[in-house]
Formats: sequence, C-alpha cells, structure tokens
Amino acid sequence: MSTQSIKVEGMSCDHCIHAVTEELVKIDGVNNVNVTLNPDGPSNIDFDADNEIAMTDLAAAIDEAGYTLV
Repeated sequence: MSTQSIKVEGMSCDHCIHAVTEELVKIDGVNNVNVTLNPDGPSNIDFDADNEIAMTDLAAAIDEAGYTLV
C-alpha cells in the first residue's frame, strides 16, 4: 500500500469534500481519503492505494464530482 497525493481546483466546502471523497473511493484500491481544503486555491488530497492509480482514472473521478485535477 502506498500514499498518493493530488491537487484539485474548485473545492470550497464540506459538500465538495464529500463529493470528491465519494468518487475517489469508487476506484478499486483507494482507501483513507484525506482532504485539506483550500478555498482560495488547489486543495490537497492524500489517499492510500493498494497500487499506483492512473492519473486518467483520478481525473475522471474528480471530473465526475464536478472539479478539476491540477
């Protein structure tokens, strides 16, 4: 298991955290999502993964939640 980090643009509240977390945990192998919210810029998201998660899969999940992977 490894920890991966991504940055997401457009998040500003608890609803945003819930939406992104909900989409990320749908990806097989993603666990323990931790969001550090930054309403004035990109928010940092750390998560544990059983294997390396492809950026295309992460981008699709973030897009589905309504935000942008940066």
